[in-house]
Amino acid sequence: MSTATSSRLLWQSQILLQPSCRGALRSRAPVVRSTPRPRGYSTWPNDIKPVDLAFDLVEPQAASASDQTLVICHGLFGSKQNWRSLAKAFAQRLGMRVYTLDLRNHGASPHAEPHTYAAMAEDIAHFFRTANLDNGVNLLGHSMGGKSVMALALNDRLNSPLRSLISVDMSPAKGRLSPEFAAYTEAMMEINEKRVKSRAEADEILRKTEPILSTRQFLLTNTKMSSGPEPVLQFRIPLPLLSASVESLGSFPYDPPPPVSWGSPEWRGPTLFLKGEHSKYLNRHNIPTAEAFFPNMKLVTLDAGHWVHAEQPAETIRVVSDFIESA
Repeated sequence: MSTATSSRLLWQSQILLQPSCRGALRSRAPVVRSTPRPRGYSTWPNDIKPVDLAFDLVEPQAASASDQTLVICHGLFGSKQNWRSLAKAFAQRLGMRVYTLDLRNHGASPHAEPHTYAAMAEDIAHFFRTANLDNGVNLLGHSMGGKSVMALALNDRLNSPLRSLISVDMSPAKGRLSPEFAAYTEAMMEINEKRVKSRAEADEILRKTEPILSTRQFLLTNTKMSSGPEPVLQFRIPLPLLSASVESLGSFPYDPPPPVSWGSPEWRGPTLFLKGEHSKYLNRHNIPTAEAFFPNMKLVTLDAGHWVHAEQPAETIRVVSDFIESA
């Protein structure tokens, strides 16, 4: 699949899908906690203040007898809107409530420091508490959201609501963030500084960094017109904060076992890694790291790049739904 085709499919991810016929849901499995270990986490700050995350809720037309839910977390520069059509399809296929979240510093959620996976995991756990989700949660994250949900699953203080875990094209390995994300941030800050008055002007600036129109359109979904007598186009996300967080976004709060310890935990609940065949984010070098953290993991590869759910939406719905139903 060409880069242009992949990006075009990314932009088309808002199209509502016709859901598959809903299969029978099994009874909720008992919550599986990770191996007990001391509560103190030297790699996990104790002073994180969680924020209230913006969210959308999709109710199924015909709810099952299960008390399960699906909670979805987007990637960097994304928002809950990116998953709107898939959330509707999941709700009908699975017969359960589906929540899509805006992670901190994205979408309609508050801007707050630090922008780390520990902080985002604390926010998601705070959402569980405020939404009264104390069990039966199937938690899915893509890219940045994938690392956030994995960090939550590995923290025994936060993971008791989890039933299953899904990471879409992201491993829990430490490494550098792809340089394209830093380049995007710099280009978006240039747009803010030049106080452009239209998307066309903003697009011309982005074109110097990203040649593919659909990718530029995706990034520009983060803009809004300012108020006042001379409105200008501005990004609603805190670009300087995100730019300063590039190193944190390549990291991860834990080192992989063995041995299993307070700083190298594991989660033994049902876990799915959904990989894009043409993406480098899950690869032969870091898949063993995923297996060390999540010994009961399953790996499925689809013919897609990093935005698996945008390029293969129907297959994503099928694979994730089958996994949740059998977990």
